[in-house]
Amino acid sequence: MDFLNLTDKTFVLFGLANKKSLASVIGKTLIAQGARVIHVVRSLARQETARNLFPGCPVFICDVEDEANIMRVRDEIAAEIQAENGGRIHGLVHSIAFANYSEGLQPFHATLKKDFLQAMDISCFSLISICNHFQGLLDANGSVVTISISTTRMAAENYGYMAPIKAALDSSICFLAKSFSAFSNIRFNAIAPGLLKTSASAGIPGYVDSYLYAEKATLRKKALTTQEAADTAVFLLSERSSGITAQTLVVDAGMAINYFDRDIVTRAIS
Repeated sequence: MDFLNLTDKTFVLFGLANKKSLASVIGKTLIAQGARVIHVVRSLARQETARNLFPGCPVFICDVEDEANIMRVRDEIAAEIQAENGGRIHGLVHSIAFANYSEGLQPFHATLKKDFLQAMDISCFSLISICNHFQGLLDANGSVVTISISTTRMAAENYGYMAPIKAALDSSICFLAKSFSAFSNIRFNAIAPGLLKTSASAGIPGYVDSYLYAEKATLRKKALTTQEAADTAVFLLSERSSGITAQTLVVDAGMAINYFDRDIVTRAIS
């Protein structure tokens, strides 16, 4: 029995950068379940990467900072799928985030307005814009999944202003779920993974040390895998999660309840 019932359904994934990207692992997992995947990437270079990783999948380009690009890629995808599934897509994945760390790690109060607003535009508002412009293509029982972080209340100095932006992203899914409920059963959820080995995380100053700490803080003493986060996203994209909407699902292998782990405390005070 196909428990997730994803066979022959179409999903659009925004945000693949390389094979380590969460969007890449989600895509491969969906395909393994019989789904059709369409990738949307930021640049020509990433389009080539996506085509090499997913030779059977359409790949489109869209820089979400320009809203006209979102409307253009919507029309391109509409033309691609018009002969299949009644021209509908059954789910969207928003795996897009950007922060400018080019000037190195800065204290939060020194965050530049232009950097904050650019990160908000790309990492949060792009979800709202994509959902708005793709509204007419989404199946009435479809699912939208975005990628948050395991907590926006932990003031990790090296993550900086991206935590408030992810908090806005978490809030946005609630408002999207409410506004879309006026005319559909489309669900909006976020997965909130603990620390992962991805291309995006590599650009965060001091990330490796945080990753190693997080591994010690998980209950199993083994880091969260990208596949585990992807599996949760695929479940949320499936009809088996039909009762879940406007939620942020934490996937952190128990890290959030284990900051006072005996071994960690012993090392800290020794």
